[in-house]
Amino acid sequence: MEITFHGAVRTVTGSQHLVEVNGLKILLDCGLYQGSRKESYNRNQNLPFNAAEVDILVLSHAHIDHSGNIPNLVKSGFNGDIVCTYATRDLCAIMLRDSAKIQQYDIEYVNKKRKRQGLPPLEPIYTIEDAVESLKNFIGIGYERPYKLTPDITLTFYDAGHILGSAIVALDIVDQEAGRDVRLVFSGDVGRPNRPILRDPAFLDSADVLLIESTYGNRYHEHIEEATDKLEKIVNETFQRGGKLIVPAFAVGRTQELVYRLHQLVESRDIPPKLPVYVDSPLAIDATGIYRLHPEAYDEETHEFLAQNHNNDPFGFDMMRYTRATSESKELNFLREPAIIISASGMAEAGRILHHLKNNVEDPRNTILIVGWQAPHTLGRRIVEKQPKIRIFGEEYQLKAEVATINGLSAHADRAELLEWTGHLQQRPSHTFIVHGEEEASLAFADALRQEQGFANVTVPQLGQKFTV
Repeated sequence: MEITFHGAVRTVTGSQHLVEVNGLKILLDCGLYQGSRKESYNRNQNLPFNAAEVDILVLSHAHIDHSGNIPNLVKSGFNGDIVCTYATRDLCAIMLRDSAKIQQYDIEYVNKKRKRQGLPPLEPIYTIEDAVESLKNFIGIGYERPYKLTPDITLTFYDAGHILGSAIVALDIVDQEAGRDVRLVFSGDVGRPNRPILRDPAFLDSADVLLIESTYGNRYHEHIEEATDKLEKIVNETFQRGGKLIVPAFAVGRTQELVYRLHQLVESRDIPPKLPVYVDSPLAIDATGIYRLHPEAYDEETHEFLAQNHNNDPFGFDMMRYTRATSESKELNFLREPAIIISASGMAEAGRILHHLKNNVEDPRNTILIVGWQAPHTLGRRIVEKQPKIRIFGEEYQLKAEVATINGLSAHADRAELLEWTGHLQQRPSHTFIVHGEEEASLAFADALRQEQGFANVTVPQLGQKFTV
C-alpha cells in the first residue's frame, strides 16, 4: 500500500491524500489550496495526479479546504463515486456553488489587471455548472454503517464532531499484495468535546495506519464555558453603550453555533430578550437550513434544550432575523438601535460583512467581535491587531469601535484533546502521519505522540512525498 500526500501537509489547506492499494487509487479529500492568488490558482488548476485514474473519492467533510476542488477533479476526468455522509453531501450542494461564484469574481478582478497589462484572460478553475455537475457523483452513507467500496475494502464513517456531517474515515483493507488485513484511519478534522449542537468526536480503539490532523497540535483553547460567559459580557456591554455588535463569522459551523448560544442566553434572560439578531449571509442562511434538516447529528444537550423550549428551532427565536435579499441587507445600514449583526466572511475579506464594517467601525459605541483565527494580511487580522486605520473597499477608516475576541469557539481539537483522542487507540499504529497543521504545530504534535504516548514511526510528510506502508 502506498500513500502520497498532495496537500495539507505542513500547512492547513488543500487536503488531498492518495492511497493506492489492490490496484485501486482512493483519494481522501479534494480540497482547495488557499494562499496567495497566483500560487493558489496554479496549484488548484493543475491537479498533481491524473484525475481519470482515481477510482474513488472519500470525503471527510464539506469545508472548502477539504472539498473545494471536487468540481475540478470531475471536470478533469474523474468518474468515480464521491462517498461522504448525507449532511456533507447537502452542505457541498451549496458550498461548491458558492466557491465557484467566488472564483468567478476573483478571476474577473484578475482579468481586468491582465487586460491592462496586455495579457490574455484566465479561466476560473471551475464554474457553477461544473460544481452542479460534480454533485451527480456523490453517494451518502450514515455514520457507523460499514460500506463496501470493493469486496476487499470496507469504509466506515465515525462522527468527528467538527461541523455538521464531518467524519473520521476508517478503511478496513484486505491488502492482497502484502497478504494482511490493515485498518487505515484518517481523522479528517477532529472536533472538540462538549461543544453545543453536535455530538462529541467518536473514539476509535484501533488503527494500523493513522493520518491525523494537527491544526492546534501546539496550542490549547479556552474552556467552552468561558466562551459563552465572554459572549454574554460583550453583548451586554455593547447594548448598554447603545451600540451594535458586528461579528464576521464563517457561514458554516461558526454562525450556527453563535446563533444557538445567543438563543440560550435569550432564553435564560442573560442578554436582553428584545435585542434584534440578524444573520446577513445567504450562504449561512442556506447552511442553517441544512443544519435544521439533520437533527440526527445533534447532541443530547441540544435535544434537551429543544424539548424544554416551546420553539423547536435551535436557530430561531423571537428576535432572530435572517436577511437574504440585498435590499434587506442594505436596510441594516440605517439601524440606529442596538443590534447584533452576524455576517460572512469569517476573516472579513469579502461579502456583506465589509459593508457592515464600513458603516460601523468609526462609532466607539459599537463592538467588532472576532470569533475565529484570522490569517495574516487579512482585514480580520488588522482589526484584531487594532490597527488605528484600516482600508475597506479601497478607502481608509478610523478603527474607533471596540474590538473583542473570543478564542474558545474553535471547531478543532486542541493539543490536549487530540492527545486524548489518540490515547484511546489501544494498540499504537505502525505508521502515523501528521497532516493539516502549520509546520511548527505538526512537528510539536509529532513529538508529543512519540514522547507522551510512545508512538513509533511518526512522520510529518513533505508535499508530494510518497510512502509505502
